Amino acid sequence: MKKLLPLFAFAMLAVAARAERTYTLASPDGRLQTTVSVGDNLTYDIVLDGRRIMEPSPLSMTLDDGTVWGNDTRVRKAVRSSIDATVVSPFYRAAEIKDRCNVLELRMKGDWSVEFRAYDDGLAYRFVSEKDVPCKVVDETVSYRFPEDYTAMAPYVRKGKDGDWNAQFFNSFENTYTVAKLSELNPGRLAFLPLMVDAGDGVKVCITESDLIDYPGLYLYNHDGDTSLESMFASCPEHTEAGGYNRIQRVVRKYAPHIADIAGARTFPWRVAVVGTDTEVAASDLTYLLATPSKIDDISWIKPGKVAWDWWNAWNISGVDFRAGINTRTYKYYIDFASSNGIEYVILDDGWAVGRGEDLFQINPDVDLRQIIDYGREKGVGIILWAGYMAFERDLEKVCKHYSEMGVKGFKVDFMDHDDQHMTRFNYRAAEMAARYHLVLDLHGTHKPAGLNRTWPNILNFEGVHGLEQMKWSTNSVDQMRYDVMIPFIRQVAGPMDYTQGAMSNANYNNFRPCSTEPMSQGTRCHQLALYVVLESPLNMLCDSPTSYMREQECTDFIAEVPTVWDETRILDGHVGEYIVTARRKGGKWYIGGITDWTPRKLEVDLSALGDGNCRVTLFRDGVNADRKATDYRKLTFTAGTSEPLEISLAPGGGFAAVVEFAAGKTE
Repeated sequence: MKKLLPLFAFAMLAVAARAERTYTLASPDGRLQTTVSVGDNLTYDIVLDGRRIMEPSPLSMTLDDGTVWGNDTRVRKAVRSSIDATVVSPFYRAAEIKDRCNVLELRMKGDWSVEFRAYDDGLAYRFVSEKDVPCKVVDETVSYRFPEDYTAMAPYVRKGKDGDWNAQFFNSFENTYTVAKLSELNPGRLAFLPLMVDAGDGVKVCITESDLIDYPGLYLYNHDGDTSLESMFASCPEHTEAGGYNRIQRVVRKYAPHIADIAGARTFPWRVAVVGTDTEVAASDLTYLLATPSKIDDISWIKPGKVAWDWWNAWNISGVDFRAGINTRTYKYYIDFASSNGIEYVILDDGWAVGRGEDLFQINPDVDLRQIIDYGREKGVGIILWAGYMAFERDLEKVCKHYSEMGVKGFKVDFMDHDDQHMTRFNYRAAEMAARYHLVLDLHGTHKPAGLNRTWPNILNFEGVHGLEQMKWSTNSVDQMRYDVMIPFIRQVAGPMDYTQGAMSNANYNNFRPCSTEPMSQGTRCHQLALYVVLESPLNMLCDSPTSYMREQECTDFIAEVPTVWDETRILDGHVGEYIVTARRKGGKWYIGGITDWTPRKLEVDLSALGDGNCRVTLFRDGVNADRKATDYRKLTFTAGTSEPLEISLAPGGGFAAVVEFAAGKTE
């Protein structure tokens, strides 16, 4: 036996050596690093400046034949590379962005691989299948195991009982953030993405996903009160029927025992952790960079812009000699307003089709759609139509072809309220079909963009946000002001959002009340103006009534002037849940927006970050009485130098908006 011990020990060492191998990948600046361990399990961690902010966390994918990618794993080949490119990014926060990262691709035995990318501002990985045969994904393990009980900012699913996962999968992806320790998160409640974790020492981790194509969206939850977040996915629908709002939604009655049907070789969605300070996270482009490039070669027909919207203001126009409502004369009034103010579109929301919107070819007899479209064409205003999901999907090509030929410019598709594989597949098909007929899309009632706006740039906007429409029915127990200063750091990391700002009726905390027919916003007038700069919406709504905007022409002129796509964006200052200051450039002008929560603040804006020398500033700021009367504001025009910061006082729930023009050649 003694003679066998060295051989036995050698054999055990050989097994151990074979069982686990490690690979290290660092960001281009060297600050962010991950160590990938391959053996009985596949894990990775996240280290920033030498501090481990995420412990080794497992990743795996289980197929219907029992294969588990990530268990008992063997590497065939490790391939290292780097990317250093410039990506043209139309209809985005910048005209072009840098794509710079280091790449580690581990090709495994069994015809699959896992790819990691380390950027200066985050880490991402994805599975890749080389199997050119159909299969089913039973489950995927996505885990974030943190070394301490960090604070999370989680948007819970609002619907469904705790622990009833299938009921929770039917949701609108609209909620404010629950701020709690990881261990205190509700074990029976799913959170949709993006989600943020405060790792301490000024470091935030924003968790999201990109390239979400033909695959279910990721949810996270903490099921056992530890300091980890674990994954859950909706299974594939097996039987559905009409139901929900006006019976124009799809209700899943039976789920299949797997989450995705796979036709053959493919890449899977990126699991993304954006890592950095508050402002670095808010400035991240990772979701866009990791998405599949555009499928549309000629994008010249895609026109971003602003939209005069009817539904939020309940068609409340006044001073006219006709009955306002869902009728031809009302929409011609909206078109006149849009045309006179340089607004590119008017939307006809729910009600232009008869019934509950279940048939998009049966038009409300009070709406002469051809006359409205022709009138809009004469006035230089495009028409966008609202469409319920089921009717749009059922007659997809017929609807797109018919209304494109009539002259409609796009659709606002609503009430999808799922992100299972069938629904993400629909969003892709809808974009592809709409592009065929030169139609833009606003995917309302849906999940986060997750990169689809790069792949199909005719999708100009997505909802998946607790937007201003919530103020029609929410009390002031809903803190929209705090939410507004969280979404630029969290939800907006995933891409543009149909928040629908622009209220001209504004209220402080004590005066705010819900009113469906004459709604108002929480916070000040300048808070609303600033949202046109702080938030990203290539197709941006003017939510209030044309009558209100004409009465407030000075504010309307500013809203009409603000671009909806940009040459450059900089996050000048901010702290999640408190305030943010954002600067965006279009041509030779900088537009700056700043907002606060219910805490009044004095902010200093460093104009030297934007250019040199003197500049002309047009500033909208809260009036001295804005804390009492939220509509109070002042417009100032003056010349400023860049040697001293611009000091601005914000009322509770306040904001400011500015246009800054430097002398020719001085913009940086």
